[in-house]
Amino acid sequence: MKILFSLLFLLCLSILHASDSRPRTIMFFGDSLTAGYGLDDADTQAFPGLIQKKINAASLPYRVINSGLSGETTAGGLRRIDWVLRTPVDIFVLELGGNDGLRGLAPEVAAKNLQGIIDKVRAKNPSVKLVIAGMEMPTSMGAAYVREFAAIFPALAKANDATLIPFVLEGVGGISEMNLADGFHPNLPGHQRIAETIWKTLKPLLD
Repeated sequence: MKILFSLLFLLCLSILHASDSRPRTIMFFGDSLTAGYGLDDADTQAFPGLIQKKINAASLPYRVINSGLSGETTAGGLRRIDWVLRTPVDIFVLELGGNDGLRGLAPEVAAKNLQGIIDKVRAKNPSVKLVIAGMEMPTSMGAAYVREFAAIFPALAKANDATLIPFVLEGVGGISEMNLADGFHPNLPGHQRIAETIWKTLKPLLD
């Protein structure tokens, strides 16, 4: 009987160890920024792929899923999120809202859609760590709109106990050498800068 109990104990330990050692999942859910629009090889050159390289270099047990979709709005993301969440997620990085802003959509509508996405993510993965990528609009959108739009992201982070990246395009937005000819989408150096910005926030969550 003692031998049987010992074997069962060792089996339980092996199962727990296997569970603990599984690669954890980081999902980047966003628009063309996440998708790597305009890059030669979006899988490796867009910032999610660059984050995966940093993870591998640090020998951390995480795999990155790029769930970016060019042209995505917060409303589109809310419709798409159930399908995406078929994969269990440990860390969810939410990068949406830029297309809403550039179209001049109401900030309160974008905030409501983003909250809906967060609610679905948390319902499906209660222990998920949530990261919200903040976005800002160009001054040409008007001072009041720029201010109201930028306020969406810190408010959501505070309300949902999430980690905030204040401005994911820091050092990239509006800088010609960091963007493609269209002036909106980052080139490879731009994505490298975005990856550095995200990594500063993300890495402490992985240790």
